Amino acid sequence: MEHPSALYDKLPIEAVKKVSPAVVSIVISKLLPSVKRAGPMPFLPPNLFPPDDIGVLPGQGEKEKVKVGGGSGFIVHPDGLILTNKHVVFDPEAEYTVVANDGKEYQAKVLARDPITDIAVVKVDAQGLPTVQLGNSKKLELGQTVIAIGNALGMFQNSVSKGIISGLSRSISAALGTDGEMEHLRGVLQTDVAINQGNSGGPLINLDGEAIGINTAIIYGAQNIGFAIPINWARQDLEDIIRHGRIVKPFLGLLYVMLNKKYQNQYGLVRECGALVIRDHRPNSVAVVPGSPADRAGIKENDIISHVNGQELPSDADLSEELQKLKVGDEIELTIFRKNEQLKLKTKLEERK
Repeated sequence: MEHPSALYDKLPIEAVKKVSPAVVSIVISKLLPSVKRAGPMPFLPPNLFPPDDIGVLPGQGEKEKVKVGGGSGFIVHPDGLILTNKHVVFDPEAEYTVVANDGKEYQAKVLARDPITDIAVVKVDAQGLPTVQLGNSKKLELGQTVIAIGNALGMFQNSVSKGIISGLSRSISAALGTDGEMEHLRGVLQTDVAINQGNSGGPLINLDGEAIGINTAIIYGAQNIGFAIPINWARQDLEDIIRHGRIVKPFLGLLYVMLNKKYQNQYGLVRECGALVIRDHRPNSVAVVPGSPADRAGIKENDIISHVNGQELPSDADLSEELQKLKVGDEIELTIFRKNEQLKLKTKLEERK
């Protein structure tokens, strides 16, 4: 009879053995002006680049390929399809190299970046690769054991950490690149698994060795609070890639905030639930995109969308979540409150470009 401690360890060990061969590191490189050393360099931790004014002089116009970052990913098709985070491969001017678990390196092509969520699909030219089986993120429960695997800090390939699901539907805002662009994500998984920079894009797995999430974000200064994209979000993206060669998402064409009692009292609105159509803080922002399905329906700034196809938007839902249940080409009916007037407007969803 096996010792209880051996039985306790057996499931996570077997799950990691099953998944690790298909977890990859993604190295981000760019052509940057070369530098000339101007003397001895101070000690710096590995993979950290010195500030431009420490020990270096500008080159004479030459450029060299420089590693500027790294992340993780995992193979989901033996012909080289890899899931990762959009923010890992966000820079269209960068080059991406996939380093497999056996040390082989492949040049990677970004096939698609999801316009809605922090998911991207990249491709390497190889066949017969090991893959990770996708699980079902809808079946997750609070307290369930999960394991993260990834290239921690860009230095420690296939690092493993274990924890639990500590939240099932969280809302976060995360930086996409270095220019301050943000992405707002609702319905993400919260875990207490140790996730570090470089883990982004790696799989969050269950004890059956199935990917149930994509590790995506941490909160700086917090202890054991990490977030992962539910794997079910990526399933449709993969199906779109295989079927259409791109990710297909329905597009309505407006900006909004989801209402609550606080907003209702603050702005004197007629409803406390729904989506208030309003521009954001960005320069030249518009509430309704000209020529979009929303524009053709007659939606205007400060309208409140209360129902989609007769179904009321609950206080804990988001308009985008309801739209993602629909398909490009679907005709939808939106119930609108405009001041004290209630309207029903119809339009047809287009493909998001």
